[in-house]
Amino acid sequence: MPSPAKHPGPPRTLLIVAANARSLVANRGDLIEAAKHEGWRVVALVPEVDYLDTVDGLGIEIRRIRLARASLNPLEDLRSAVEIARHVRRERPEVVFGYSAKPVIYGAIATALAGLGSGKQARFGAMITGMGYAFSTDSLRSRLVQGVMVRLYRAAIARSAVVFVQNPDDEALLRARGILRPDTRVVRVAGSGIHLERFGFLPPVVEPVTFTMIGRMLEDKGIREFIGAARRVKAAHAGARFVLIAPHDPSLPRSVPREEAEAAAAEGTLTYVPGTPDVRPYLAETSVYVLPSYREGTPRSVLEAMAMGRAVITSDAPGCRETVEEGRNGFLVPIKDEAALAAAMKRFLAAPELIGRMGAEGRRMAEQRFDVRTVNRTILAALGIDAATGPKTAEA
Repeated sequence: MPSPAKHPGPPRTLLIVAANARSLVANRGDLIEAAKHEGWRVVALVPEVDYLDTVDGLGIEIRRIRLARASLNPLEDLRSAVEIARHVRRERPEVVFGYSAKPVIYGAIATALAGLGSGKQARFGAMITGMGYAFSTDSLRSRLVQGVMVRLYRAAIARSAVVFVQNPDDEALLRARGILRPDTRVVRVAGSGIHLERFGFLPPVVEPVTFTMIGRMLEDKGIREFIGAARRVKAAHAGARFVLIAPHDPSLPRSVPREEAEAAAAEGTLTYVPGTPDVRPYLAETSVYVLPSYREGTPRSVLEAMAMGRAVITSDAPGCRETVEEGRNGFLVPIKDEAALAAAMKRFLAAPELIGRMGAEGRRMAEQRFDVRTVNRTILAALGIDAATGPKTAEA
């Protein structure tokens, strides 16, 4: 049933420009419920590509749009911006919220172009969920893409009322590249937060010691490092178990062939799961969660693992390092360092008592820093949706 309106009169409209259907459900579902509880009508523009029927369960109005995540075709992107602007004019929202690169860039520009007449202009809120593959490598192609992205981000942020960042490294990069201006309103949030009841604490398994990684089959997620480290550790500790949950999308930049994971599974190194609608059963069977990513905003999979009481090994990289205190709830390793990753895994095998102790600390950190209710109050307050009840936001 819809949440009761807290404010009298006709509902105001929040329009969300989504990165994809999966993220709208997993990362924005609680935010949507919070906005509805405040009496707002919520409409989401969801890319037709990878559309999932599960978005119907959000209880909001859905509009499908053409928005290709990986395409750099300027004509195609222009069509997307025009389509978004058309929806803004039709829905007449008070607030538009976009997250991830293209929804931020084309959502902000489209909102500014749309105009609503009679002096009304929708406020646009931009959430930077990470700087993406182009900013995590230094190839010629990446530098070219960076140049284009920086210009587009500057245009979008100049048209945004507030910008949300998920870690200090991304904010520093955005400032260094001139994307965030001195007068830009910036609010730092702890990722998308985590639902602490949905991802409830469970005592971790220690027999067999199981290392689990969840992430798309992309080079920048550290897929190859995880597979390589698993081979190294398995050679010395035959009883250790490794699970890789990794959906494969060959259309994405730097996609890792699915055959690499299948080969590792065939040789007995790991169990490969191409995808799952619910990661909780796998985290329940996990001893240590592993994410050797090169760069993140704030990795949701790590927050889910922490909430369920799992020790963590992740990269000493932007976004990732925000989730682990070295030696408290896990270990940080250098990016692209398979040997260091294997060594961190072996530390848990040598001292399995660390699994429970660090897992319990991770749960405490999730409760203190990453509660989705606190994160959403901060976002809604900054957007002007929850100004009466939301906490003060930390602006930079």
